[in-house]
Amino acid sequence: MNFHGTEVRQQALTLLRGGTKNADVARRLDVPLGTVGWWRHEDRRRQGETYEHPTDCPRCTGRDFDRVAYAYLLGLYLGDGHIISKPKQHHLSVFCNAAQTGLIDAAEQAMRSVMPLPRTNRRPRQGCVEVKSFTQHWTCMFPQHGPGKKHERRIALEPWQQDIVDAHPWDFLRGLIHSDGCRANNWTTRIVGGEKKRYEYPRYWFTNVSDDIRQLYTDTLDRLGVEWKHCTRHGKPYNISVAKRHSVELMDQHIGPKY
Repeated sequence: MNFHGTEVRQQALTLLRGGTKNADVARRLDVPLGTVGWWRHEDRRRQGETYEHPTDCPRCTGRDFDRVAYAYLLGLYLGDGHIISKPKQHHLSVFCNAAQTGLIDAAEQAMRSVMPLPRTNRRPRQGCVEVKSFTQHWTCMFPQHGPGKKHERRIALEPWQQDIVDAHPWDFLRGLIHSDGCRANNWTTRIVGGEKKRYEYPRYWFTNVSDDIRQLYTDTLDRLGVEWKHCTRHGKPYNISVAKRHSVELMDQHIGPKY
């Protein structure tokens, strides 16, 4: 274990009080980063300072932000996302299929586009990857957060969120499909000239247990002129199907399969 004398510690505090970043102080004085962070914490405590993490939260700072990325991220959050609350931090997590590397990249990029300052990382899970972003302010951007599962509480968009969805509906739908939907080929048979023939056709599926989230999805489809229908499977009406040729073509233009 290395012990650092009073002189080194004082040098570090002088640099820190002058605005030098922890990492730069650690490199300059050859001191572990954690040690520098502890010295800074203790120095602030002795001086009675209350430290607040810097934030670029659009709701708190009033700054402009990437609304296209937010519409997509909102769809991801309502589908396979959640926020874990801790005393000093909230973790926004979106779960992605591990094989869909394009989706993983898109989820992380959307988080960074909405709030560039928070740290992000990827955590491998069994069969999936958890894309995470760390800041107390994700609850500001997703006021739908609350105790319990999303389908067990009311989910409604705030007026400012609805304005974004109205302005960028396809990006919102793309987020919902990328989280809780898919594009698949279905098939059926018909009797033609006395012979049974097989036909394949593409279909978009969206499956979510929350009545409110399904309603947000179908309301957006309606505004875009996309035809859809409910499909009850195994006695559960959680599935929305888009199978009409014109509607599938519209979805292909703006969404396409996950990758």
